[in-house]
Amino acid sequence: MTAINAVTDYTLDGDVGVITLNSPPVNALSRGVLEGIAFGMQAAVADPGAKAIVLICEGRTFIAGADIGGLGSRREERPIDPMGELERSPKPVIAAIHGTALGGGLEAALCCNYRVAVPSARCGLPEVNLGLLPGAGGTQRLPRLVGPQKALEMMTSGMHVPARQCLEMGVVDELVEEGKLREGAIAFARKVLAENRPLRKVRDISEKVEAARGHPEIFAEFRKANARKFRGFMAPEWNIRCIEAAVNQPFDEGIKTEQKLFRELLAGEQSAAQRYAFFAERQANKIPDVPDDTPLIPVNSVGIIGAGTMGGGIAMNFANAGIPVTIVEVKQDALDRGLGVIRKNYERTASRGGITAADVEKRMGLITGSLDMNALAPVDMVIEAVFERMDIKKDIFSKLDAICKPGAILATNTSALNIDEIASVTKRPEAVIGLHFFSPANVMKLLEVVRADHTSKPVIATSMKLAKKIGKVAALVGVCPGFVGNRILGQRQREAQKLMFEGAMPWDIDRVMYDFGFPMGPFAMSDLAGLDIGWVKENSRGETIRDALCELDRRGQKTGAGYYDYDENRVAHPSPVTEKIIQDFVARSGVNARTITDEEILERCLYPMVNEGAKILEEGMAIRASDIDVIWENGYGWPVYRGGPMWWGDQIGLDKVLAGMKKLQAQMGDLYKPAALLEKMVAEGKNFTRV
Repeated sequence: MTAINAVTDYTLDGDVGVITLNSPPVNALSRGVLEGIAFGMQAAVADPGAKAIVLICEGRTFIAGADIGGLGSRREERPIDPMGELERSPKPVIAAIHGTALGGGLEAALCCNYRVAVPSARCGLPEVNLGLLPGAGGTQRLPRLVGPQKALEMMTSGMHVPARQCLEMGVVDELVEEGKLREGAIAFARKVLAENRPLRKVRDISEKVEAARGHPEIFAEFRKANARKFRGFMAPEWNIRCIEAAVNQPFDEGIKTEQKLFRELLAGEQSAAQRYAFFAERQANKIPDVPDDTPLIPVNSVGIIGAGTMGGGIAMNFANAGIPVTIVEVKQDALDRGLGVIRKNYERTASRGGITAADVEKRMGLITGSLDMNALAPVDMVIEAVFERMDIKKDIFSKLDAICKPGAILATNTSALNIDEIASVTKRPEAVIGLHFFSPANVMKLLEVVRADHTSKPVIATSMKLAKKIGKVAALVGVCPGFVGNRILGQRQREAQKLMFEGAMPWDIDRVMYDFGFPMGPFAMSDLAGLDIGWVKENSRGETIRDALCELDRRGQKTGAGYYDYDENRVAHPSPVTEKIIQDFVARSGVNARTITDEEILERCLYPMVNEGAKILEEGMAIRASDIDVIWENGYGWPVYRGGPMWWGDQIGLDKVLAGMKKLQAQMGDLYKPAALLEKMVAEGKNFTRV
């Protein structure tokens, strides 16, 4: 065995040279790995005993992409060409894939003559998720193997394609036995030699791209079908343009197009924001005072109180992860209805090919319904998901304290209520935590993990780990009204309401938010969530527009009307009823309605959000500014290409945000007083998210 460098070895196995990369944790394309490939190839080509070459990786995966942390930074010119060394080899080169071959990893494999993989492997070009495109020839080589249509689907979604599907598409040439990748790859290399197979280069394969030439409708139809999904993002369109180049240009010209468009994206604000978001999600899992070795509490069974929209959605998350769930309701019809909705959700997913019919039955088999809270006695965690009223929640937790076994985690799904007060009715406040799921809970990625005053570190660590297991992005926050997400949301909602009283209609405000990149505006979102969240009919006096709407049973999409009117397909339409209610309120207030510009709507809605984020950081209710951004991107639809409210504030300039808040304070009072931290950051020339 010869050491090529610190992360690469070269060995000769009979007549096959084997280049082995070992750069934990994921063999990313660092300089050491790139040099290892290049110099390893030079050694193998120069070795007279090597008739064929295998490129393989140690550890849990093949090359899983580029060194993302180094993207966009200035680097010395590399006098090496690892991709060229692979592609120009006079000897057949076989990539041996396990784990994942992603991004630059798959691009390296595509420069080899052949590829083998174990059945559990996955391949993909996920650069689009970082606001980028494959920049090492992937946009030109992949369409030549799989055709433009498949390449479009893979590159604009970033999907990780299973090895068997890769075999069918032509990305992989042969599957080898699990656990015997090295032996299988070497055997395949010898088969290539024995059969005298040609030195096939992906760049020279042209049948599929030539068949698409002269058919621009392929791209036009794809753009049209995905217009909603791609709205606002640059990277999907730039990927599409590269695949068009693969079809319409010679290979070398296509590479030039790829490089030009790659540089444009890399230098742009969107990719910077998306790369920031990538690292922010990972940073959110690091809790400074909860060490990695904190003991975890086994959670092998979960109880849910409430079979409504939230309770049912939460239950699905655990059943999806193979964790048994017991749902408790007070009435049989409510329980039956909730279980029926869960089944319908699963069956709908199965009808679309997301899961099999067997999966539906397996997951439903993990969910048990009960009318007896004592059924929760043996579970490891209970999540309460009932109506947002403190008296109801305290009553439930008092009962849970008597029923649940010692060591069980008692969680509430409250979106705003004081968890310390809820915990106060138990004899185990250290076991109480907030797990704020977002609606629909079986779809939305975010989980706000709310740390109360007495919550133990093992309960926090377990909750964060469990969030990942059930496919959620978790962020730890503190107890304050609305926690982090809804507290900041309250600022936007307040300004949206005030703007209504000044002359803007809900659909005007929603349009500005939608054009900014949100999937919907604040009024459409309120209709989706339900206007009656936190509204108590008995206490309503028609004092707000929301009161007036709820009293007319206009409670949002679920009743067919809220701020908007909804047709049978839940498509929103401006409502003359709502407009009349607003006009009546404005008239009674004595305010003269005025014309409000889109720019003012945007600043009025967003500046206070950044300011509130600064207050949250001052108070220690969020650990990092990036955690706030993670919450808003994953729970509230903040467009990821704008990086979150704190990143956005930095991007447009904190001095501009501060000036805007001071102007509002002068016009409307101390409700708009700038956060002390915001003033400090501007005075010191600092920002929240970039060092």
